[in-house]
Amino acid sequence: MEMTLIFVTVGFLAALQMAVPFIVKRTVVFGVTIPVDEVKNKQLRHYKKLYAILTLFVSIIVLATYFIWASMNTLTENQLIFAGLFMPFIILLISMALYFYFHMKVTQMKKRGQWFKDRKQVRVSELNLRTKDEMLPWIVYVIPMVITVGLVVFTLLNYSSLPDQIPTHWGPDGKPDAFTGKTYLSALTLPLVLLVMNAMFLGINELTRNSGIKLSAGNVKSSRVRQLRLRKYTSWLLFFISILVSMLFTFLQFTTLYENSVSDLLIITMPLAFSALVLIGTVILAIKVGKKDSDLDVEIIDESSGDVINTDDDQYWKGGLFYFNPEDPSIFVEKRFGVGWTLNFARPLGYIVLIGPLLVILIVTLL
Repeated sequence: MEMTLIFVTVGFLAALQMAVPFIVKRTVVFGVTIPVDEVKNKQLRHYKKLYAILTLFVSIIVLATYFIWASMNTLTENQLIFAGLFMPFIILLISMALYFYFHMKVTQMKKRGQWFKDRKQVRVSELNLRTKDEMLPWIVYVIPMVITVGLVVFTLLNYSSLPDQIPTHWGPDGKPDAFTGKTYLSALTLPLVLLVMNAMFLGINELTRNSGIKLSAGNVKSSRVRQLRLRKYTSWLLFFISILVSMLFTFLQFTTLYENSVSDLLIITMPLAFSALVLIGTVILAIKVGKKDSDLDVEIIDESSGDVINTDDDQYWKGGLFYFNPEDPSIFVEKRFGVGWTLNFARPLGYIVLIGPLLVILIVTLL
C-alpha cells in the first residue's frame, strides 16, 4: 500500500512539473516576460516541449531506478520508504535545474530580439474587480482553529491517560523514535503547532485577498477571468490543506494517546496520503486556472498587435522566481513558474506572516 502511495505521489508531482510551462501565463515563459505577439514563437514552444520531455524522462529514470534497486536488494521496509520519500526531491531538483537552463535561453532570445524596444508599456487595473472576488471569507478559516481548540481540550481532559514518555518524532516506519518526558507543554506540542499553522493559513488568505489584481493590457477580459479563478481556487486549496493538516495532526495526537490502538501501516500511509491529496489538489487548481489563459484569446486581443504591451517587470524577478519590488504594495503575487502565489520579498509583513509562525513552532518544539 505504501509503495502505491509513493508512486502515485511521484507520478502526480512529475505530471505537474511537466505541465507548468503550459499552465502559467503565456506572456511569461520560464520566468521571462515576453510580448503577446511572441507567444507563438516556435523556438519558445520548442523549449516548453523539450522541458516537458526531459522532465518525463528524468521521472521515469528515477522511478525505474528506485523499483530496480528495491527489487534487487533485501531491504527493510523502513529503508524502502525512506528512499522513496527522497524521489520527489530528486525530481524537483532536476526540474529546477532544467528551468534555470531554459530561463537563461529565453532571456538571451529576448535580448537579441529586443522585443520590448520602442514599445509603450502599460499597467491595467479595474477598481470594481474586487466586488467579483470569490475568495473564502476569513471566518471559514476559523473552522480548523475550532477543531484544534477542541483537540487541546480533549488532550487536557485525557492528560492522565498519556504515557510517561511523549513521542516527538516518528521514523519512516511510522514508529516513534524520539521521546520526551510528559508535561503539559510536551502533551500539547502538536495541537499548539497546529494552531499556529491554522493562523498562518488564515493570514496568507487575507494578505492574498488584499494583493493587487494585475490584468493583461492586450487581453483584459481573459486575464480578468484567470485572476478571479486563481484567487478563488487558491483560497479553496489553502482551506483544503488547512483541513488536511488538522486531520493529520489530530491523528498523530491520537496515536500518542492510544499508542497501541493504531496499526503501523496506517501510521505510515497517513502522511503519504496527505502528500498525495495535496498534490492532487494542486493539479486540480492548475487545471481550473490553466483552462483560461490570461494573455491569449485571439478573438479578444486588441492592442497587442500595436505598440501597447504589458510592462516588462523582469527587473523585479530574480531568476524569474523571487519577486522583490518595494513599489508594489502587494504582499503576495502570482508565481511566474508554478501554480499559486509567491511572496513579495520587499514587504516585511510577508516575512512576519511566513517566518513568524515558523519561529513560534520552532520555539514550542524546542521547549
